[in-house]
Amino acid sequence: MDEVYYRRYTELPSLIHMLTYSELTLLDPRSWDDKNDSYFLSKYREKKKLKSVLALCFTQAKETYHHWRVFAPGSAGVCVRFKGSALEPSIRKITGLRFKPVEYLTVAELRKKGITTSKLPFSKRFAFQPENEVRLLWESKTEERTSLSIPISLFAISRITLSPWLHPSLADEVKSLLKSVDGCKKLNIYRSTLISNSEWMKHGAAAT
Repeated sequence: MDEVYYRRYTELPSLIHMLTYSELTLLDPRSWDDKNDSYFLSKYREKKKLKSVLALCFTQAKETYHHWRVFAPGSAGVCVRFKGSALEPSIRKITGLRFKPVEYLTVAELRKKGITTSKLPFSKRFAFQPENEVRLLWESKTEERTSLSIPISLFAISRITLSPWLHPSLADEVKSLLKSVDGCKKLNIYRSTLISNSEWMKHGAAAT
């Protein structure tokens, strides 16, 4: 069976924390940029009478300009690719965690069929469909929290990609820093060439 991969776009400080403590951190979605999305989660919390709803987003899509620009902009952005076979067992150990793909809906579909409360945390507007999001959600009726850290194995990380906007002269230093973290010496770390790829340019130069 083919390996399933989940990508997490974030920034270097979050990555360093992840590697140093071998954990992922779920946060309160009320600060999210997509207010439609955060509103649905807020309504879910209210309707279910929950003390906390925390989330962390991944994608199953391959590298795109959109993901970099929106979720990991600037030279400090990174993409962490996880092996599903190694990540999912860590998730299943934590009570109250759910890990599900997001369903993308149009306003017309909502107008026609409505939506159930149970679907609110995993529903987004259809315009966001290219994100191919998979969402990690934690909820509690008794604990009031603004964050939740869950332990993971660093073995779950199959690749780290540094920002395409990181200057090439700095890439080796950043790689060395990350590999110096305990347990990270053998990590596969590369700089993205999405916006400047020498082979792509070579074919352009050879055009007849």
